[in-house]
Amino acid sequence: MRYFFLTFASVLLAVVLVAGPQGRKSENRPFEIFPDMDHQPKVKAQAPSGFFADRVGPRAPVAGTVPIGLDMPEAKKPAHTPTAAEIRANATFTATTSYLDTGKMGDRWGDGMPTEVKVDREFLLRGKDRYEISCAVCHGSLGDGKGVTSKYGWNGIANYHDQRLVEMSDGEIYNTITNGKNTMLGYGANISVMDRWAIVAWVRVLQTARLGKVADLTPAEREKLPK
Repeated sequence: MRYFFLTFASVLLAVVLVAGPQGRKSENRPFEIFPDMDHQPKVKAQAPSGFFADRVGPRAPVAGTVPIGLDMPEAKKPAHTPTAAEIRANATFTATTSYLDTGKMGDRWGDGMPTEVKVDREFLLRGKDRYEISCAVCHGSLGDGKGVTSKYGWNGIANYHDQRLVEMSDGEIYNTITNGKNTMLGYGANISVMDRWAIVAWVRVLQTARLGKVADLTPAEREKLPK
């Protein structure tokens, strides 16, 4: 036991001598066990860089790039001048306490698409595109929770075809996309308001395609089915 305490004291003394007493100043770079990304190989604002020929660190944006949440402007003049509501819904992130921004109607989750949303083929295809970019990697292209991450041991991924999620309101799904849930992080800072609703709409398309019944179709739609 005596040797244990002597060894422990020796190790402790060595750590103190290496780390140095608190408050001691030195021109040498400190030894960091957990650097916590304090020192990163990056170019800081207004700092020069020998990597580029002109030695200028800050670079101009890559041609053709746009801020997150905005679409590339079209060359032709739009058919109409968008209203303030359209601009906000399409190009900004959560800004109000309305159903459009929060998924809530009062103190409960709302259901159905907001009045500002026009669900048509273009809107659904937009939802499919955004879903494939941000969601399919985990939830799978079919919404069955069998995305790429499931092949690498990531368990507990939501299957949109589970009855619990089929019955979940549109507003709650929207909120999950915005703020995340359990191990899923929120995408409120990465996906614009309208795109989040487009993803909700596409999730409903996936559920209908998987769980829909012939009886749900109109007579005209049934006639289009293979005999």
